[in-house]
Amino acid sequence: MNQQLIQQLEDICSSRGIRLTPQRRRVFELICENKKASSAYELLEQLKVSEPQAKPPTVYRALDFLLEQGFIHRVESTNSFVSCCSFGEQKHFSHLLICDKCGNVVELQDDILIALLNNNVDKYGFQFSNHVIESHGICQTCSSLEEQDK
Repeated sequence: MNQQLIQQLEDICSSRGIRLTPQRRRVFELICENKKASSAYELLEQLKVSEPQAKPPTVYRALDFLLEQGFIHRVESTNSFVSCCSFGEQKHFSHLLICDKCGNVVELQDDILIALLNNNVDKYGFQFSNHVIESHGICQTCSSLEEQDK
């Protein structure tokens, strides 16, 4: 696990006056270590390796905390979780590219798209808390593998 990222997580929590419990930290580490989006059940199974007594509420509380603080995103369409590239920003726009074959998720931050979305939000006086656009398809790697199989 990237120690610099964990230090940044700890620093942000400290500056916000919030507590980073060992379980919250471990769930975040697991999400970051996984190549694809992780379900709560998958995270629970991974957490049980180091904490055999872990129960679903432990994971759900950690996920709620990490979501609220802007450290992770929920992939609504697959009911799973990924780390956030705008680490710690509690309110921001994200565009997720989700591969339907391998499950990998890429988060994009496009300034032009964000400006258009902000325009729409402002135009209607909408107060947003989180905005994620999900695009499903096949990633370049899986697409290349399909071509090789033909």
